[in-house]
Amino acid sequence: MFEGKSFIDILNIGGYTLYVLLGASVISIMIICLKSAEFWTKSKISRISLLNKLLKEIKMKKFDEAINFCDTINSPMALVAKAGIIAFKENGNNFGEAMEREIMFQTIKLERFTIILGTLGNIAVYIGLFGTVLGIIKAFHDISKIDLGGNISVIIEGVSEALIATAAGLFVAIPAVIAYNFFIKLIDKFVMDMEYCSSAIRDTLKSEKSR
Repeated sequence: MFEGKSFIDILNIGGYTLYVLLGASVISIMIICLKSAEFWTKSKISRISLLNKLLKEIKMKKFDEAINFCDTINSPMALVAKAGIIAFKENGNNFGEAMEREIMFQTIKLERFTIILGTLGNIAVYIGLFGTVLGIIKAFHDISKIDLGGNISVIIEGVSEALIATAAGLFVAIPAVIAYNFFIKLIDKFVMDMEYCSSAIRDTLKSEKSR
C-alpha cells in the first residue's frame, strides 16, 4: 500500500493527527534522552560510599572538607547532606529541617519533565484513535461519492490508511509509558537514598552536638 511513497506522503495519508504525533514523538525522545543522561550522571556514586566519606569527616569535625566533598559530587544525596552540614556549622540548629527542605527541592527537580512524558504516553493512543476515526469517516464519505462496482479493495485500502494514525499513536505511547514508569521508579530510589542519607547525617550531627 505504501510502495513508492515518501515519509511525507505517508504523513499526508494519515492526516494532520500524524503531524501532531510526530511532534509528540520528538518531544518524548528528547525528554527520554535528557532524563536518562541526568539520572545516569546523578547515580554514579553509591549511598554507602558517600556516607562513609561524609560521616568520617563529620566525626573528625572537618565540616569544610565535608562541604567541599559534597561540591565535587553530582548527586541529590550530596546536596541534601551539604544543606544539613552548612546549617549545623552556621548555628548548630535546624539542620534536620534544612535537609528536609533540600529533599523536597531535589525531588521536584528530579520529577521535572516526567509529567510531560507521562501525559504524552497517555494521550498519544487517543490522538491516534481520533485520527483513525476521522480517516474512516473520510474514507466512507469518499466511497459514497463513487461507484465501486463491487470492488471492495477500495474500501479496505481506505480503512487501512486510516489505521495508520492508530499505529502511530501506539508507536509514540508505548516507549513513553515504559520510560515514564522506569523514571518514576528511579526517582523513588533517589528519594529513598536522600532520606536515608538525611537520617544518617542527622543522627551523626546530633551526636556531635551533644559532645
